[in-house]
Amino acid sequence: MRWFGGCAPAPGTRPVMPMGARLLWSDPPVWMVGAWPDRLVRSVDGGGARIAVFGSCSASAEDVARFLTVDDLSAAVDGWAGSFTVVRVTGDGVVEVIADAAHACPVYTARFSGGVVWGSSSRALSGLVGGGVDADWLAAFLSDKRTVLSGRSAWEGVVPVPAGHWLIMRPGGGASVRPWWTPRLRSYTEAVPLVRRALLDGVRARAEGVAVSSDVAGMDSTTAAVIALRYGPVLGMTVHPEGVSEGGDVRYARALDLPGLTHTLFPLRSEHLPFSPADEPLSATDEPAPSSVSWAMLSAQLRAVADAGSVCHLTGDGGDNLFLSPPTHLADLVRRGRLLRMVGDAQAWARLRKVSPWPLVAAALRQDGGQLARPWLSRPPWLLTTVPALRVDASADAGLVAGVRGAARRAYADSQLTDAFGLELQNPYFDGAVLDAVASVPSWERFSVYRCKPLLVDAVGDLLPELHRRRVTKGVFAEDFHRGIRVNLRRLLSMAGGRLADLGLVDPLPLRAAIHGAALGAKTVWPPLLSALAAEMWLEVVETTPPVTWVSIEEGIG
Repeated sequence: MRWFGGCAPAPGTRPVMPMGARLLWSDPPVWMVGAWPDRLVRSVDGGGARIAVFGSCSASAEDVARFLTVDDLSAAVDGWAGSFTVVRVTGDGVVEVIADAAHACPVYTARFSGGVVWGSSSRALSGLVGGGVDADWLAAFLSDKRTVLSGRSAWEGVVPVPAGHWLIMRPGGGASVRPWWTPRLRSYTEAVPLVRRALLDGVRARAEGVAVSSDVAGMDSTTAAVIALRYGPVLGMTVHPEGVSEGGDVRYARALDLPGLTHTLFPLRSEHLPFSPADEPLSATDEPAPSSVSWAMLSAQLRAVADAGSVCHLTGDGGDNLFLSPPTHLADLVRRGRLLRMVGDAQAWARLRKVSPWPLVAAALRQDGGQLARPWLSRPPWLLTTVPALRVDASADAGLVAGVRGAARRAYADSQLTDAFGLELQNPYFDGAVLDAVASVPSWERFSVYRCKPLLVDAVGDLLPELHRRRVTKGVFAEDFHRGIRVNLRRLLSMAGGRLADLGLVDPLPLRAAIHGAALGAKTVWPPLLSALAAEMWLEVVETTPPVTWVSIEEGIG
């Protein structure tokens, strides 16, 4: 698995490093683990300081060098596109780490007797401080994966650096964090070109000069593929149910006839159904990966594009989080006294979904952002532990930022799975620059029941054929999940009484009842059920995978 990190040793102690790491700098140590191509890590020395950028970034080496000695290192992050982490070591031994605004490149810290270690893998750091899973974090994940406990990771003793924050570690083992990014306000017309620039530059940072593949399905992935074509050929892949080779995503994919695009269909066969065992085993990741339950399909798809020579695979993940807003803006309108607009938007949303508008109006009046965003959410009946009440901010902007950050962090676990193929799984919609541009637009201007993803279409729609610009639907695979449950029913029922039950987190009886219901085709609230099954799969893998071994710098070099 590819990750990076470093150590700020306590006085009188020798710094440590993970076994098998390669030192980028030795004093204080900064290391890399796994394969890091030059385009994903660039470092510059000069003026008594050293600076490195890890990840996909639009900045050149000259751009990076300009920030060797500036006081405000966060100014660098604010002007570059991509998903990346900036690390600087000054002449007096101070280590600064700039965490990206969207949480697409997580950073963690852990304290031990020898000082502070930091890095981009919470599981790796846990090997130094005990290696135990944080049961409270896991319980919160099972309750609602989108609002896990603040300041906690999936591992005991390992603390996330908050997204959009600046980690500063001084000689002697002291560490502090402070925010560097907050949403700013712009008009819609000001934000549109910024969204365009962030997406174009973010895709370029990933696609230029390498073999690229891309999902070609909904509007988001298709847009990423079309942008990548500006910088070289693209292998486009569309997943579809076996025997259904017309309509849906396939129709739109076949209509995308552009120079440089080679298109291939990937039929979803019975062995690819959700919950099916995969030829490629799951890897130990920092937390339960969203694709764990569909790993049979995703791993086969990734194997196909890797065998075709792809180095970078683009997805449209994050596009819905950014551009397909639930009616959370209704609470913002109430706060501003715009009650007529609030009622009008609530009625339009309700007509579109054939529901009553009055629950929306009531939620807006009592400033219940959670109810506006996800009215179906309730405590899973199989969850045994008491989860602390998590505050849900009524602000649509806060909900947007929190939703993107949570999804981006979880997607990072998917990218860790992809490392097994020597392939980069890249999600340009989770870039901090994209989030900054979108979140700056007033919430009621981001929302529309009359146009699909208006901000995205206005920013880059001219790059798409007319058919795709006007698309308002996306592929739905719910029936495949029901079939996958039926085919793998015995295995899933066994999992319901597995490690989560042993930890006292779930009651197997109601969990098995939910699995049976889904197998029979009953209407299913999928998110909590998928979270439980993904967590069970994750526990099995991490409990059977040895923790990362840590050694002193001398041993590691020797």
